[in-house]
Amino acid sequence: MNCPLTHEGWQVWDLVGRLGGQLRLLPGAVIGWDMSAALALGDALGVPPLAMAELLPVIEAVMVAKLNEQMERPNG
Repeated sequence: MNCPLTHEGWQVWDLVGRLGGQLRLLPGAVIGWDMSAALALGDALGVPPLAMAELLPVIEAVMVAKLNEQMERPNG
């Protein structure tokens, strides 16, 4: 259902999988990715800038919501 449908979508999805170490954090909360680092990594991997600009913010919003939700659970 949420599978990328284009080559560029797959490139961005691959990039997202590589961004685990690029989180911006506050005590007790995830606030997003370091987008400068994300865009630099995507550029190095040859991901089209337009695809990153369109897709990363949408994916980031879901990632932030889900990680913060998980951290709020007692067994987080």
